[in-house]
Amino acid sequence: MATHPASRDEARQPAESTHPVDEKLPALKMATSGLQHVAAMYAGVVAPPLIVGAAVGLSGTELTFLTGACLFTAGLATFLQTLGIWKIGARLPFVNGVTFAGVAPMTAIVASTKDKSDALPIIFGAVIVAGLLGFLAAPVFCKAVRFFPPVVTGTVITLIGVSLLPVAFGWAQGPNPAAHDYGSAKFLTLAGITLVIVLLLRRFTRGFVKQIAVLLGLIAGTIIAIPFGVTDFGPVADADVVGFPTPFHFGAPQFHVAAIVSMCVVMVVSMTESTADMLALGEVVERPANEETIKAGLRADTLGSALSPLFNGFMCSAFAQNIGLVAMTRIRSRFVVAFGGGFLVLMGLCPMAASLIAVVPRPVLGGAGVVLFGSVAASGIQTLARAGLDKDNNVLIVAVSLAVGVIPITVPEFYHAFPETARIVLDSGISTGCVAAVVLNLVFNHLGKSRKEERDVTHPMEAGEEIAVVH
Repeated sequence: MATHPASRDEARQPAESTHPVDEKLPALKMATSGLQHVAAMYAGVVAPPLIVGAAVGLSGTELTFLTGACLFTAGLATFLQTLGIWKIGARLPFVNGVTFAGVAPMTAIVASTKDKSDALPIIFGAVIVAGLLGFLAAPVFCKAVRFFPPVVTGTVITLIGVSLLPVAFGWAQGPNPAAHDYGSAKFLTLAGITLVIVLLLRRFTRGFVKQIAVLLGLIAGTIIAIPFGVTDFGPVADADVVGFPTPFHFGAPQFHVAAIVSMCVVMVVSMTESTADMLALGEVVERPANEETIKAGLRADTLGSALSPLFNGFMCSAFAQNIGLVAMTRIRSRFVVAFGGGFLVLMGLCPMAASLIAVVPRPVLGGAGVVLFGSVAASGIQTLARAGLDKDNNVLIVAVSLAVGVIPITVPEFYHAFPETARIVLDSGISTGCVAAVVLNLVFNHLGKSRKEERDVTHPMEAGEEIAVVH
């Protein structure tokens, strides 16, 4: 019997209705595209454990373990976000990894901990609590996102980059601040060469090579550093080919109130960034993120963060740079990113692969860090450009919040008279700047009946109205 044309159309309908986000590409294409996502975010994943591990004073072997753990947990968090379970996961092509927002508060926790062996357990305990609270708050937070407009998020992201730049400058000077050659021309030259290589790659290459410019710069800088005698291949020689991030390797989590408060602030920042990323990615893949998508995505972020310390990882969040990669390649399948998550898990299970980053000399990391951390600050400035700075209120919010946020950077001992527990929060410019931005935004833009604002910004140094003098 002949098939009716309508029946043939109906038979084809399921295949044609598959959205590109849910499309399963050939295995080879998914693998290569997934690797590209890993390459684009690899430097961002390994930088936080390097910074925090160096602050704690971990050995090369322990630093390799911490880096592998962060790669492993980033893969698990990526699975949770892309594949999803129940009402958890945005099911969008999101790559998850250690958030930069937590680095400065975590180093502040390390600095305020007398026994450095307790620093990581304290951080892990704070991340677990912040993650669980964030998971419970996700349904409410997706409705309250209006209190975190670009004027707040842009200020915070800018502070994240500015807070991390001193770390890059410290790396550029050498591995040991107590050494006689710390800050010598040799180390600064290596940092400068690495920086130039990254810039040249970003300027004169395209596509995949341009996306992994930082990674290629690290490789080239490490090779150039060999004749200088500052490249140590010991961590690779000592690393096992196969290993597993033993749960609570650095000790059982400890729960300190000040550290928990600090990481809860970071969680709010992270959830705000993730919400913005989901909205942006939804537009890129032509599947707009609604309230349910954002809620599920925030649940994945927060649950991934809460589980991450079990395997010695830190707080996880969506990686914005991978959104640009999706937009550039037009490969929108979430299963491609899930493949990338699989590669991250495999790298985390191979200590030898994780140890490669420990080989990179600190000056080389410093040169690449200038681009990496500076890009974070530039991203914040881009957000501020959309923040309505034609209004006096928003200019004041940004001005005061940035000023409060840079206090711990420019005057590290500013809060020296405060209790140590309070300094864990106060010594983090990100935490204090975020709180200032949120509060000021509420005061100036939400509380009370706002008067009609002038559209023109009055320059701080511009003459105001003349004061009438009564004779």
